[in-house]
Amino acid sequence: MILLDGKKVSNEIKDEIAAEVTKMKERGEKVPHLAAVLVGDDGASLTYVGSKVRSCERVGFESTMVRMSNTTSELELLKRIHELNDDDDIDGFIIQLPLPPQINTQKVLMAVHPDKDVDGFHPENFGKMALDMSTFIPATPFGILELLERYDVETKGKHTVVIGRSHIVGRPMSILMGRRGFPGNSTVTLTHSHTKNITQITCQADIIITALGQPNFLKAEMVKDDAVVIDVGITRVPDETRKRGYRITGDVDFENVSKKTSHITPVPGGVGPMTIAMLLKNTLLARERHRMNLK
Repeated sequence: MILLDGKKVSNEIKDEIAAEVTKMKERGEKVPHLAAVLVGDDGASLTYVGSKVRSCERVGFESTMVRMSNTTSELELLKRIHELNDDDDIDGFIIQLPLPPQINTQKVLMAVHPDKDVDGFHPENFGKMALDMSTFIPATPFGILELLERYDVETKGKHTVVIGRSHIVGRPMSILMGRRGFPGNSTVTLTHSHTKNITQITCQADIIITALGQPNFLKAEMVKDDAVVIDVGITRVPDETRKRGYRITGDVDFENVSKKTSHITPVPGGVGPMTIAMLLKNTLLARERHRMNLK
């Protein structure tokens, strides 16, 4: 069994990006600038945004955190987004989810200019991705592709089963794994909460990508020998034996499933670190595009 070490690979990517930023500085070019908009005081969201800001510092990016209160209106948030769209110093920005209930998430994500949508959530970027055009790929699916590529996991002609159909992970992943090229060229089955006999389907899979958010959903009896398992799930499970009072658990019963797999991602330390690394990569791409457009 080979562990797909997202922490290790993400550090390699960050080092590569940092080297590129050093070259940009030597050429006298502007370095990439990433902004993150955080509405409210959700603890997990604050942790994620803080991690993104620290990652920016590590690779030499400029970063801005835009903090807005939990009572922020949709109109106020949209106004701030338009300001970021018009700010030439900002190359890309993200809206940290989830948003408070008074705000329409889809409306907000639609307001982000596609050229600055480094999360890859805007319909224009999603559509380009579906058509195999150059665009921003959502960071988590992008990270999974990068892991498969760097560990040289064969995907051509393989049966990939995706569990979960979210717009952020499941649906884009199903499109990307079926695209031409590597990683891709696999036959994809997209499963979800209404799928019947899911075990019969997963047992046929060469590659399983699960993004449900249900701890230990994927059991050993649902996986065939030598399958590749990518666990995107991340859930805080109460655990009084831990100092924090909880432990981080994925969708996969790792202890038992890992004994049958050829490759598997751990949780934590698998897909999570890759998501931030690919967000940085998208921001670097945005800066390069903006530089070319100014010529």
